[in-house]
Amino acid sequence: MVETLTIPRTGPTHFERLGLPKRFALDVQEIERNYLARSRESHPDFHRMASSAEQRASLEQSAALNEAYATLREPFRRAEYLLQLQGGPTAAEHKEMTPAFLEEMLDLRMEIEDMREAGDRHAPSVVAMEHQLNKRRDNLIGDLACRFAHVESPSAAEGTRRDLLLQIRQTLNAARYIQGLLRDLRAD
Repeated sequence: MVETLTIPRTGPTHFERLGLPKRFALDVQEIERNYLARSRESHPDFHRMASSAEQRASLEQSAALNEAYATLREPFRRAEYLLQLQGGPTAAEHKEMTPAFLEEMLDLRMEIEDMREAGDRHAPSVVAMEHQLNKRRDNLIGDLACRFAHVESPSAAEGTRRDLLLQIRQTLNAARYIQGLLRDLRAD
């Protein structure tokens, strides 16, 4: 599920904590490698003999690394975080979706409810719906990557940049619906 994130006003960003460039397009394996290398260095178990202040600092650093990893490894959370870093609108600031999209989501939700009432989680219709929603989610990730690449381009004009940040917000809002539908489809 896409979450609203709060960004601390001081201290390193999640990207800096993990030694990664501040961009959307990241290699998941590199995120994991950097996380594991840094978490070994700061893990509280390695600081058991240190002073209580050093142990506390190690625990705080370990928690911050865990949060950075959890945020950056998941594309929609990474996009939310990066959008906030870029100064884009929050979900609360921009909620609008096209009526056609909202109608489609309502139709899909009703279709999912009918499937759930039928009770067969492995029915071809359920599998097909899950495939359709996963494909839609993957397309949204691709759309986000493309839009962020334009925003991150040094040649992006300020007006174009603002429009792209708004489009990213709209894409993330759509992702919330798709993730919710997937969650409902998988629910017991």
